[in-house]
Amino acid sequence: MNLLDMVKEAGIVGAGGAGFPTHVKLESKAEYILLNGAECEPLLRVDQQLMELFPDEIIKGFEAAGKFVGASKALIGIKGKHKKVVSILRDRIQELGLEGFVEVKELPDIYPVGDEQVLVHELTGRVVPEAGIPIQVGCIVVNSETALNMYYASIKEPVTQKYITVTGDIPKRLTVKVPVGTPIIDVLKLSGIENFDNYAVIDGGPMMGPVMSNLDGYVTKKSKGFVILKKDHHLVRKKSVSLEQARRVNRSSCEQCRMCTDMCPRYLLGHETQPHKMMNALNYNLTDIEGQKIAQLCCQCNLCELFSCPAGLYPKSANMYFKDKLAEQNIRYKPKKSEFKVRKSREYRLIPSKRLIARLGLYNFDKPAPMTEVDVNPEFIHISTRQHVGAPAVPIVCVGDYVELGQQIGKIPEGSLGATIHTSISGTIVEIEKDFIVIRRD
Repeated sequence: MNLLDMVKEAGIVGAGGAGFPTHVKLESKAEYILLNGAECEPLLRVDQQLMELFPDEIIKGFEAAGKFVGASKALIGIKGKHKKVVSILRDRIQELGLEGFVEVKELPDIYPVGDEQVLVHELTGRVVPEAGIPIQVGCIVVNSETALNMYYASIKEPVTQKYITVTGDIPKRLTVKVPVGTPIIDVLKLSGIENFDNYAVIDGGPMMGPVMSNLDGYVTKKSKGFVILKKDHHLVRKKSVSLEQARRVNRSSCEQCRMCTDMCPRYLLGHETQPHKMMNALNYNLTDIEGQKIAQLCCQCNLCELFSCPAGLYPKSANMYFKDKLAEQNIRYKPKKSEFKVRKSREYRLIPSKRLIARLGLYNFDKPAPMTEVDVNPEFIHISTRQHVGAPAVPIVCVGDYVELGQQIGKIPEGSLGATIHTSISGTIVEIEKDFIVIRRD
């Protein structure tokens, strides 16, 4: 069994939040393989700690993937401010005799340097085409936790655990490893808070993560962090605005200053995404379909809404409005060129993370969330069949079956993009729903 088969069998998906099946990436040949250890979302602390605690495993998993795709160079991207981790990685690379192949490259402390297209440019100087993916410029990108999972796959261990940062306006900030399928509320209570009536929870980072409508969900392979804030925090209020509310506010206040465009990370890479034009189209009910297509180039980093707009408006929401509208009509943007040059103004418009954190009102919460061993042993776990990009997994177990930790319980549908799923505890299958397989711990 080769690495691709082992990764596929282990059910590995992008652990940084996207959830794209990793085995599909390994089907391509690339000049570079890049490790995304930027973790540019404010307050999240998973990747930087994993690289410190498991450097050999991550390096070995990353090296194996790089060799498998035929890469000539494997570049680890990590922010230069993490000096201790950078030193550890470089020492271990040398000790493992991989310095000719694996290299650590330091990234600036900016947002969103973890966006894979920004990362590709920072590490290789190349620009991914509009509406494109890194392989188009000879690159494959994997997250640091994904590389760790690839190492475990090589020793026949599937993905059954997830590392998560719990942070925000809470008594105890920490990063933990919990079984996939754990009730989210069990993880949130590790913060020292029992009653969440006065709190809101952001699922993921404070920039791109949505405010959870309820706390009844379950940990998936894509879970990365939970940011807990008081309900009256301005970031919670801002992110809780509906699309219709955002449209009304935009129509009443946008003065077409174009700051949302001028500071857009993808625009600065040379792409034609221009949120100020979408604001204009929305405000005046413009019907030019061709002009609306650029909304599909938005990476949803949320910089325009949460930092760039001086009036506090909702340019990303305008992009999403047209993006959804075009998707309903099955209309796709087609790039007019294949090569892109970074705009000259880019070097003056990079957003420092510290400045962003202050603007978000999170300065007082920008503190360590140390890796902490905890016992989270829920009686029931819910393994989602839809915790990845692609088709949901097809259950291969029945109600009443006894399953052991790590056993495969769902397969990829024939001829589809997807990922296998495994049980994270030993126990009995008690329910198989449309979206979940429920297992009772024995």
